[in-house]
Amino acid sequence: MSQEPTTRQQLSDLIASRRADLKAFLARTRPRRNRLAGLSIVGSTLAAAFTVGPGVGGTRFTEGVQNVFSLGSDSIVWRVLCLAAVVLSVVAALATSFANSRGIAAQVTAAEACNAELDGLETALAFGHMRIDDAVGLYRQYVAKVPFVDEAGGR
Repeated sequence: MSQEPTTRQQLSDLIASRRADLKAFLARTRPRRNRLAGLSIVGSTLAAAFTVGPGVGGTRFTEGVQNVFSLGSDSIVWRVLCLAAVVLSVVAALATSFANSRGIAAQVTAAEACNAELDGLETALAFGHMRIDDAVGLYRQYVAKVPFVDEAGGR
């Protein structure tokens, strides 16, 4: 490839465009990853919290809750707590499964790394510290790590 300024500018524009694609992907995917992780943590924690009372306090705990809420039987307390624990456990398991099955965390990490690499490449190219042939090779190497990130404009 030629070292012409237009070729260098075209490559710089391509890098900037790809970085914009990465930023858009991260803006969509990071919140999803965070929501799924949070849902998994909260669901697991609440499931444990619903089972600790009866587990530690036994019938004294369930009878206390029965009296506070004026329930007819302490078995209602057991049923509600167990049902809530099961539902929350299932929610936590599903959130973890969705996060892992789609590899969201790994994709976010790969996209962040690629964005950082492209930032360095963009800087080196802008200051003329790199031959265009070398820059093109690095560009291809970096973007090959994120095939799951769609390119705007369908390039």
